[in-house]
Amino acid sequence: METTTIRPIARYEGDLREKFGAPRQAGVVPELEGHVVFEPEYRDPEALRGIEGFDRLWLIWQFSENLRENGAWSSTVRPPRLGGNVRMGVFATRSPFRPNALGLSCVRLLAVEKDPERGLVLRVGGADLMDGTPIFDVKPYVPYADAHPEARAGFAPDPGATLALDFPPELEARVPEEKRAALRGILANDPRPRYQRDPERVYGLRFGEQNVKFTVSGETLTVRDVQP
Repeated sequence: METTTIRPIARYEGDLREKFGAPRQAGVVPELEGHVVFEPEYRDPEALRGIEGFDRLWLIWQFSENLRENGAWSSTVRPPRLGGNVRMGVFATRSPFRPNALGLSCVRLLAVEKDPERGLVLRVGGADLMDGTPIFDVKPYVPYADAHPEARAGFAPDPGATLALDFPPELEARVPEEKRAALRGILANDPRPRYQRDPERVYGLRFGEQNVKFTVSGETLTVRDVQP
């Protein structure tokens, strides 16, 4: 079989330290910000000339936490949207368990920032990536070619319902003010696997420098603790 080797051109830096809690799709939590930091050999500023003229970008990246040995893959997967009980074809889903483990995300370009040590860095919003995710390519989003709001969306026609939040002020105060809206968005979109519904279970979400403990009962998520 013909093979092709591709190398990361950049890494994503953000507040989600593990895949638990990552939004299920890009754009679900627009307040969530992060940075695309290019690898040393790709830090030529000429490579980004003109990028500030686009509001949104496509990121092509790797599900680095879902790599399987020897390229093993399955033709069907269990989408969380369907409760984890129904199998669908892998190419009819956005499952991370894919033959090449590639992801595609549309993010907002918030700024092109100059870092004295790392060159030009892209500050982006709404990504569904965890910290350290390898990025293979960056492409501009072109509305007339890429936006098709009339298109059918199969078994995922909408983002799904959000949860009500019970976030005690004394606990929220432990989170840096500029990161609270993003954390609220992640929690409201229910980071639990769809098949877990135990109201007594305490979940831990690593966000930035905090570990957020929470439970979910019915349609309400209650933050129980925020630890370093």
